Amino acid sequence: MNIDDFNYNLPENLIAQSPLKERRDSRLLIINPTKQTLQDSFFKQFTSHISSNDLVIFNDTKVIKARLFGKKLTGGKVELLIERIFDNTNATALIKTSKTIKSGMEVMIDKGVYLKIISRKNNLFHIRLNKGSFEKLLKSYGHIPLPPYIQREDKEQDMIRYQTIYAKNEGAVAAPTAGLHFSQSDFKELNKKNITTAFLTLHVGSGTFQPVKVSDINDHIMHEELYYLDAKIIDAIAKTKAKGGRIIAIGTTVLRALESAFAEEVIKKDYNVTKIFIKPGFKFKVVDALFTNFHLPKSTLLMLISAFAGSKFTKKAYNHAIEKKYRFFSYGDAMFIEQKDQN
Repeated sequence: MNIDDFNYNLPENLIAQSPLKERRDSRLLIINPTKQTLQDSFFKQFTSHISSNDLVIFNDTKVIKARLFGKKLTGGKVELLIERIFDNTNATALIKTSKTIKSGMEVMIDKGVYLKIISRKNNLFHIRLNKGSFEKLLKSYGHIPLPPYIQREDKEQDMIRYQTIYAKNEGAVAAPTAGLHFSQSDFKELNKKNITTAFLTLHVGSGTFQPVKVSDINDHIMHEELYYLDAKIIDAIAKTKAKGGRIIAIGTTVLRALESAFAEEVIKKDYNVTKIFIKPGFKFKVVDALFTNFHLPKSTLLMLISAFAGSKFTKKAYNHAIEKKYRFFSYGDAMFIEQKDQN
């Protein structure tokens, strides 16, 4: 499969730069690969497409203020995106600077506060803080890590809006954006309709924004992400399947965690790391329907959607969304894939 098979032309004005006034105000494209139908709707109508037999699963990861700005001892500017914190003083990060980064290099964050480059593995650097803790460092100097396609600096509103209302477990460097649409009103509606909900955790990593750099996507090496799900959610999935209900994933992160956990004969519960690469031809074992935002051209997430809804139908849906001027990406509108492709 060639990377160009997952490309599309998106007018820049359709890339949402800021959230709408209210979370619930977004539009919703409802698609059904089996029936080959496209329906323009609004997010406020989402719960009308769910039955009391279904199980709706959310990702409760919380975005940390993972972006840091500093200077080299020579004065050059350095930008860091913390990927994973291991303990008070050790972490991995993506680093952007104008010159080659070498082991031993120090990055000054503030007077007396610096990070030292210890080693490199692929595009991630092991960094060490000279004093204090990363938790305090990010609280004092960190910025919300808005995606690269949002062409502005982070604002105070992003602290709230680039975070789901149910965010709980800190560790993500990007929001599980499908969940950004949900407000307290929606959870009240779900409860009123006796629709069961559940939560797992997948800490979205910086790799979600990394471009696929190979022509043949089968050669792409997928990034790692840490996830957690407990025995309760496994039991809830079994009960839902037994009564003929659907497992509805709110976002690709939920789908990734579930399909990773159920990939082998023995279901993986508690903490695990996933490197699963979902592309056309993948056989889904758990998720029956997917609520998601629109994704970047040539991205692994678009490949995941193409696997779930079928490549041709995904292209048709995206072309329709562009024609109808839907808002794209993190702060954009959403899509509900009512059931997976049966091919």
